Parts: sequence; C-alpha cells; structure tokens
Amino acid sequence: MQELGFIGLGIMGKPMARNLLKAGYELVVYDINEQAIEELVESGAKAGRSSKDVAERSEVIITMLPNSPEVRDVVLGRDGIAEGAKPGTIVLDMSSISPIVSQEIAKELAKRQVIMLDAPVSGGEPKAIDGTLAIMVGGPEDAFAEVTEILLHMGSSAVLVGEIGSGNVTKLANQIIVALNIAAMSEAMVLAVKAGTDPEKVFQAIRGGLAGSTVLDAKMPLVLERNFEPGFRIELHIKDLLNALDTAHAVGTPLPLASQVLEFMQALKVDGKAKEDHGGLIQFYEKLAKVEVRR
Repeated sequence: MQELGFIGLGIMGKPMARNLLKAGYELVVYDINEQAIEELVESGAKAGRSSKDVAERSEVIITMLPNSPEVRDVVLGRDGIAEGAKPGTIVLDMSSISPIVSQEIAKELAKRQVIMLDAPVSGGEPKAIDGTLAIMVGGPEDAFAEVTEILLHMGSSAVLVGEIGSGNVTKLANQIIVALNIAAMSEAMVLAVKAGTDPEKVFQAIRGGLAGSTVLDAKMPLVLERNFEPGFRIELHIKDLLNALDTAHAVGTPLPLASQVLEFMQALKVDGKAKEDHGGLIQFYEKLAKVEVRR
C-alpha cells in the first residue's frame, strides 16, 4: 500500500491514523505534540520531523487540525506541506475550517500542481475510534476517486458534495443542525423536569417518534448520567458556529437560531465549561430554570 502522511494527532486525528495503520497503510506522522507522535510510532507509524518532511515522503497527506489558521500555517507556512510536496500530491484536509480558507489554500497549492480536497467529518471521537465517521468532501472528482478507499477506512460514508470548499460548507450545515438539536433537547428536557416529569421516561417516550434523532439518542443518555466528558468539545462547536456565521455573512444569509445557540455556548465557556462535551449545553438551560436533568 502507498505511504500516507498524517499531520494532527489530537482527539480525532489519533484514532483516525490508527485505523489507517490497522488497514495496512504505511503512515508518516507529525504533530507539535511529541508524545502523540511517539504513541503512533508505537502503533507502527514512522515519525516525521516536520510538515515539510511528511510531504516529501508521502503521495497523499491528511491533515486534521483545530481551525483555519493552523491549516494555513501547516500547509503554506515555513517548513510546511507546500515546501515539500511533489506535483500530483493530494492534500486531504479533514479539519473543520472556513470554506473560504479552503479555497484560498487550494488556489496556492494549485500553483505547485498540488491538489487539495476539503473533507471534514462528523461523528466525534467515538466514531473516529470505530471508523464510522461521516465524511463530506469538496474538490476534483478524480482526486476524490483516488482517496475514497482511504477515507472509507476512517468513515462509514464519504460523499463528494461539490468543488473545493463544499465539504466545509456541508460540515457547517451539519454543525448548525447538531447545535440546534442539542438546544431543543435541552430546552425540552429542562421543561419536563421543572414540570415534575421523569426525563428518562420522556426520552423513551419520544425517541421513536418524529422528535427522535441521532443527536437525541447519542446525547440524552450521557446527560442523564451527568457525563460531559468530551466526545466533541463546546469550544470546538463554538469555532464551527463562528465559521458558519462568517460564511453566512459573506454570502448574505442570516442565521438567527445558530447565532443564539452560539451565545449560549459562549456563556458556558465563560463558566469554565469550554472543554466539556457539547451535550453539556443543557447546563445553560438548567442554570436558568434552577433544575438538573438526571436519572
């Protein structure tokens, strides 16, 4: 199998890289966290010395980074991917960033005959671990065809939705829907508890009907256990909603509900809960109503 580069070994990148190793790919990995590199080397990867070094040794380079500035720096900055990538290399950015930035980076890479796909994911850490992420891809169809098999070792689906940037537009739409689902769940369950009804029974009663959702099934059991360990951190959802608002303003689309939920999450960040799971949004509503949703 071909040698792949993987840059960004955080809460999502590490299990994604491990799944590629399990599938038999040879991986050259790099992260600013040396311990993360060592953990992947123990799993069978080779250590890269820099993003440039990874690019020099790989035909396909996957990046999984926090936000737009980090992706821009890793790809176009000093000792970055652009300095080491050969013509025909595919940069597969699986970070969730601004679609406008994806387009800008792709344009710069094209000058070096390097192809970029934006391929953000949905599913959080649990699905990164079991390899069942939903992957939304933007970029050239022929490049997508080259990397589809790679993607399907990290996700259960990989869909090409359009040109470069379209993957991140799709991810922003996904994140709006997830945020509003969590907010709706939180508002409803706090009402149920305040009115004296068992929230677990409410959950069981409604989950099979029209109000049921993947979000409800994933987050409500954790809320009932008061488990806010991060599968996807509030601070990362804030980042995604800020990117959604920036993009929406650029194309002239108001996002009134998303902007409200963003402010609720900002309030939790001020309360020191930024690193908790986004299902912890319910704590905003609980504080207002002076109740707690639990078993």
